[in-house]
Amino acid sequence: MSEQPTRDLFPGSLEMMILQTLRRQPMHGYALAQTIRLGSNDLLQVEEGTLYPALMRMLKARWLSSEWGISTRNRRVRVYRVTAAGRRQLAREVSAFDRMLEGFRRVMEMAQT
Repeated sequence: MSEQPTRDLFPGSLEMMILQTLRRQPMHGYALAQTIRLGSNDLLQVEEGTLYPALMRMLKARWLSSEWGISTRNRRVRVYRVTAAGRRQLAREVSAFDRMLEGFRRVMEMAQT
C-alpha cells in the first residue's frame, strides 16, 4: 500500500482508526500499527511516516494523552491513551463515516437501476 493508505479512504479515517483502537486499550505506536494491520486482516498498513505525525497532531488537539512506559521487550516506549475530547471526536468521526457509507450505498443502488 502507499505511504498514506488510510488517507485515501476519506478525511479523518486514520484518526478514527487510531481513536477506536486506543479506546479499547492504551498502547505504543508500533503495537497500534500492528493492531490496525492485524485487525484489518492485512488490508490496511499504517506506515511510521503516517502514524507518528497523526499521533502528534492528536496529542496537540488533546484527543490523546501519552506517558512513557516499558514495552514487553524492555524498551522505553510512549504509550498513548484516548482522552474525553478524543472520545467525543471519535463519535463525530463515526457519525461522518456512517453518513458517507449511506451516501455511497445510495449511489451504488441508484447505479443498479
